[in-house]
Amino acid sequence: MHSINSSNIEITTFFLIGIPGLEHIHAWISVPICFMYLVAIFGNCTILFVIRTESSLHAPMYYFLSGLAVSDLGLSLSSLPTMLRIFVFNATGISPNACFAQEFFIHGFTDMESSVLLAMSFDRFLAIRHPLRYSSILTNARVAKMGLVFLIKSMLLVLPFPFTLKKLTYCRKSLLSHSYCLHQDVMKLACSDNTVNFFYGFFVALCMMSDSVFIVVSYIFILKTVMGIGSHKERLKALNTCVSHICAVLIFYVPIIALASMHRFGKHKSPVAMILIADVFLLVPPLVNPIVYCVKTQQIREKVWGKLCLK
Repeated sequence: MHSINSSNIEITTFFLIGIPGLEHIHAWISVPICFMYLVAIFGNCTILFVIRTESSLHAPMYYFLSGLAVSDLGLSLSSLPTMLRIFVFNATGISPNACFAQEFFIHGFTDMESSVLLAMSFDRFLAIRHPLRYSSILTNARVAKMGLVFLIKSMLLVLPFPFTLKKLTYCRKSLLSHSYCLHQDVMKLACSDNTVNFFYGFFVALCMMSDSVFIVVSYIFILKTVMGIGSHKERLKALNTCVSHICAVLIFYVPIIALASMHRFGKHKSPVAMILIADVFLLVPPLVNPIVYCVKTQQIREKVWGKLCLK
């Protein structure tokens, strides 16, 4: 496995990174990070439990919210092992196979969340544009089929990632740029040709960005429909039903677009800025989404308070 020339020694361990310059306080930084993970996992599990046990919430809007919670849980649990090892135990090493597996799940759940957010924008458009036909168009059976399609599509789309990365040869460089493994980060360590990885990764990024384009188009039609409503009060009421989803879209897409742009086009990028944006991308959406939906959705809020015996 090792050649005589040290410059061509194949890497058997990758090294992740915490926050450069703050290694001496990683243990203290781990406290808020662990708290955020606990709140995110508890919040999303609560959302899933409430929707599962309350028959009044067995409706398309809440099924999509369940899909969002599952995606957030997947993202949290995928990054949790390496984040804890780095900040709690100061253990930065990770085997290539474990790294490839982690980036598969992170990219898979990221694409799944993107698809769910697109479906939720379509749900809001139908609810506002065709309120009388809404329940007949979006039946529970159709929502279940959409969820299954999203799951299969997301996993199949990123399935080539670990296999194409495994075919590459890694030598000389072993230090990654984040606290977890990402496809675009790992492939840059290769000392063999990574052209296929680059273009397929770019294709996957375009597929995900196409979701954001369709979300924008959906909201253009939503605004057009809302502007056609005569009553100012009814217009505000219709727009208020979209606030939670808009917040979820912004906290998901803003960090991921910034991170992808810095990875692919940034020549003089700040390593600390990239690490912070990457950590925000995986920590904030799973943490904030349950809070936003509990605060802005009355039915969810009342059922959660009831389950927590705070009624």
